Amino acid sequence: MKLRHSTTSPYVRKVSVTALELGLDGRIERVPTNTMDPKSDHAADNPLGKVPALITDEGERLYDSPVICEYLDSLADGPGLFPPAGAERWRALRRQALADGILDAAILRMLETRRRPEALRWDGWVRLQSGKIAKALDQLEREAGTLDSSLTIGEIAAGCALGYLDFRFAEDDWRATRPRLAAWYEGFAARPSMQQTVPREPA
Repeated sequence: MKLRHSTTSPYVRKVSVTALELGLDGRIERVPTNTMDPKSDHAADNPLGKVPALITDEGERLYDSPVICEYLDSLADGPGLFPPAGAERWRALRRQALADGILDAAILRMLETRRRPEALRWDGWVRLQSGKIAKALDQLEREAGTLDSSLTIGEIAAGCALGYLDFRFAEDDWRATRPRLAAWYEGFAARPSMQQTVPREPA
């Protein structure tokens, strides 16, 4: 398999953590991809021009991270990261959606404040995205007592979302008013899969 990836993408990190936790990392070849490079051919693997995109051994193109993670889960031996049915499954999928929503808002905020020329920035838009992030983090704080009950795609997505906030917006100090979530993340971030996938700017 081949994975279109970027070292800064939290969605790529979610896929990579999933692969490591499932014991599939050795089967994946990384293809560094700059989605901002007009000369890149990455649209051939994902017409939306995004990473991650996975090319399976059979040549199928899969995107984006929820689909890729569930595909990897289908390849694993033993218990997977996507509960098969019932309340646990819906909780894991909802938690993944909540965490991905944090990432969506964080990336929109990052693009507005760091990529758009200062004269064209929209402060109201930034506040809107920041508010979405804060409300989602408050929800995770309320759920923190159940985050350690099992390892699912929900916990992986939440961990990658919190790691991205540390990477891009460390000055926000999301931990200050969310002690239970902070305590959970401290332990989760120490997992080998998280340590091996810490985001970094490309060399």
